[in-house]
Amino acid sequence: MTQQIIFTLIGLFLITALTNILATLKSILLAKNIMNPVYFLVFIDAIIFATVLGKVTSSEGIHFAIAYALGKTLGVFIGGKIEERLALGILEVDVFLNNKNKMIKIAEQLREEGYTVNNFLARGNNGDRRYKVEVVIKRKEFKVLEDIMDECGVKDPTLKIKNLNKVEGKITATRIKAV
Repeated sequence: MTQQIIFTLIGLFLITALTNILATLKSILLAKNIMNPVYFLVFIDAIIFATVLGKVTSSEGIHFAIAYALGKTLGVFIGGKIEERLALGILEVDVFLNNKNKMIKIAEQLREEGYTVNNFLARGNNGDRRYKVEVVIKRKEFKVLEDIMDECGVKDPTLKIKNLNKVEGKITATRIKAV
């Protein structure tokens, strides 16, 4: 294998990884209905894909296909890590507790942080009395909720977490104090 082929394989691998990162971001943005950057990402991805596909299909040997496949795999991995860091979206989190005092403490601390919180009396398994704290929070701020639960001595609560597409009305979905 010549030095030129090795550099071509490395380039193919890196470019394919980049296109898969773009494709992963495109999917995330589509799922969150954030459309404007999607058009740009699709255009760039299409140009790169057409160029790379031509190179892979016109080459002899399996090493180009392997470099392409490995690049796609790395791109998905990196795209997933970027998505975790961005943590786009809004969550509605329901925390179910057996202890009324802890429920009140969590709800009040969330309100102090600037979140809109609802709390309810609920019935759990076999009709047992439970307490529910409902909060709408940005996905990247979910750690704030976890920290508050830790401070209140709540370990492994029952959580119901729903992704929301849109929030309208008087609902705070952003933290007021600095993180």
